[in-house]
Amino acid sequence: MIGIFHPPDYDSPKQHIMPRGRIADRCRKHRARHLVSEAAMNLEKVVFGFFIVLSLTLNFGFFLGEIDDATHHHAYELFAVIIVNLIATVLKFGDRSQMGAVLLSTSLVAVLQLLAAAMVWAIAVYGTGSGLTPTVMASIVSLSGGAMLANVISVTLLIIETVLLRR
Repeated sequence: MIGIFHPPDYDSPKQHIMPRGRIADRCRKHRARHLVSEAAMNLEKVVFGFFIVLSLTLNFGFFLGEIDDATHHHAYELFAVIIVNLIATVLKFGDRSQMGAVLLSTSLVAVLQLLAAAMVWAIAVYGTGSGLTPTVMASIVSLSGGAMLANVISVTLLIIETVLLRR
């Protein structure tokens, strides 16, 4: 069975043939499911990209400033960087491609260095009692700089993957 219809967006008098029946219904349902899953996948990619870029920008904000001046680097900012990097790492667990493995490894490096920076901060303030000396603060900022480099690599790989995906 073949039906004739005029799509609403065409003004030409051409007639378009559209199949009817069970096969056509299945095609329409499959197309609708595909569109819904494509929209969900795009939302997932937006959230994924958001957390990757947010982890880089927060890390840059913590890293910026005099390396040995504790007033330029706040503990809550380091805490926010760690939380956002952990969220970005969890989001990277779903990708099973080679690029996903490299993205996950860069994220794990960033989290490891940020946790080391937080441990150095906590030990300096609460463990040794010496407080945040310029040497300790320089170590903390250097560790966060290494994490920032890992985040830069992650964002660069994400951009490369996006460009290659478009082709």
